[in-house]
Amino acid sequence: MLMDDQESQLVLVDFQSRLMPAIFEGEQVLANAQRLAEAAHLFEIPTFGTEQNPDKLGQNPQAMRELCRRTLAKMSFSACEEGLIDVLRPNPRPQGGNARSLPKHLQKAVPQSSPKRETIVIAGVEAHICLLQTALDLLQDEFQVFVVTDACGSRTERNRDAAFDRLAGAGAELVTTEMVLFEWLRSADADPFHEIQALIK
Repeated sequence: MLMDDQESQLVLVDFQSRLMPAIFEGEQVLANAQRLAEAAHLFEIPTFGTEQNPDKLGQNPQAMRELCRRTLAKMSFSACEEGLIDVLRPNPRPQGGNARSLPKHLQKAVPQSSPKRETIVIAGVEAHICLLQTALDLLQDEFQVFVVTDACGSRTERNRDAAFDRLAGAGAELVTTEMVLFEWLRSADADPFHEIQALIK
């Protein structure tokens, strides 16, 4: 199954200033996460960030925060424990008033609900802790989860790879940044093709 930009949301987990220098291949991991955020902005895909104990570990880069609709501060390792599910699946607002008591010509049309976005593209650090626990909780909540492997990291390669093995076994799809961008794009004559091409170069 291909990722669809109309059904996707992007979650960026804990790319924090005091954590990234300790991450294996951290510079490349962060660069790919920023590419994902910029591409999501081009496609108008909702993007959310998380920050683990930001008072101690610092914030995500400002350029990334600016592309997120919201950045959740958390203490739990899984962002789902601290409200991420509610952000990804907001409850529809109840209609006010007793519209049914009005004559039909005075009743307001019921707004169509926006399409559900049940595909979560997720990247982050550390892969074997916060990223893993968040992704497993998303799977348990019946989201389709795509883990962007080249935008995930841990302090050690072994921990990172163990996280990928466990996530694949739990039902997550393992993908790369370029796979995500070109599946969102689908065609060389799609509108943001040149901008996406520039992000990759």
